Amino acid sequence: MKSAKWIAGGVLGAAAGTALVAGRAYHNRISEVRKHVTELPDDLPALLSADREYTITADDGVALSVEEVDPADGGAPEFTVILIHGYTLDRRSWLYQRNELAHSTAPRVRQVLFDLRSHGRSGRSPRSACTIEQLGRDLHSVLRAAAPEGRIVLLGHSLGGMTIMALAEEHPELFADRICGVAFLNTSAGDIGRSGLPKPLLSRRNPIMPVAGVLSRWEPSALAVDRGREMSRNLVWGLTRKLAFGDEAVKPELVELMYMMIRATSFEVMTDFLAVFGAHNRYAALAGLQYAKALVLGADGDRLIQFQHSEAIAALLPDAELVQVEGSGHVTMLEQPKRVNEHLLDLLAQCAGALPRR
Repeated sequence: MKSAKWIAGGVLGAAAGTALVAGRAYHNRISEVRKHVTELPDDLPALLSADREYTITADDGVALSVEEVDPADGGAPEFTVILIHGYTLDRRSWLYQRNELAHSTAPRVRQVLFDLRSHGRSGRSPRSACTIEQLGRDLHSVLRAAAPEGRIVLLGHSLGGMTIMALAEEHPELFADRICGVAFLNTSAGDIGRSGLPKPLLSRRNPIMPVAGVLSRWEPSALAVDRGREMSRNLVWGLTRKLAFGDEAVKPELVELMYMMIRATSFEVMTDFLAVFGAHNRYAALAGLQYAKALVLGADGDRLIQFQHSEAIAALLPDAELVQVEGSGHVTMLEQPKRVNEHLLDLLAQCAGALPRR
């Protein structure tokens, strides 16, 4: 019995040693990549300054941080575009779109960008209010305060797209009267009762998501060496690159931006919202979008929400353009901004009446 324990101990020790060596090797590879982030030419555009920044109070008292960006040439906007970011991100995720839309002249648009509750600069929400239904009400509050009149186009990525669906569920009349266009990027209308659809990885039933959350908040004790702390950070950085992007050759600066946004989201906030994805089912709400132009865009390399979910959404929208972006992951608007922006500008032009629907 004692010898068996020694053997078992030896096997576990060897396994631990192998894992440690592998972990250090991985840490060294990521360190080599990350150290060049500040040395490489900065290919990312500077974040265009907001023309106005303020807070809006949601119906339950949570403060929502909002920015507005006017047309860069000073011309009068034809309508307002509201951009809604995804889970664990913030409005910086619209970096490329913010710049492109500001310089659009056909049509000119005013942009409204806000951080979802408990994300970015917005206030912390009670866990009980971390629901997609509440996010839809928050969007309605932003719409009433920042765009009380005139036509509107909504752009939603991931959880942002689900937020738009929640708004359509509660206020379908808006999509007949004022909301003339919507864009759903890398999102899902739900996985319940839809035979043949894969379960989105963005679900509490998938262990990778809570594990990623734990790792993102893990800090060794004061007695641990700095190298151990940096190893944990590099592991999260590598996991971010793997899960968010389709191409591992993606610019390190983009991964760093994603890493910064995720690191700014507390583990508690991650778990608060993670519970809602499994219950999300808003296929019926898509009926409220029948009068709006729609762009439904997904990616073949999205590991979080597979392209079949985009296909399922487009199949229920009578005036939708379905686009599959090849070689991209979950944050297509960051990974392939040129392709995404072309389709977004096309959607805006159609909403302005400049182009016939293809």
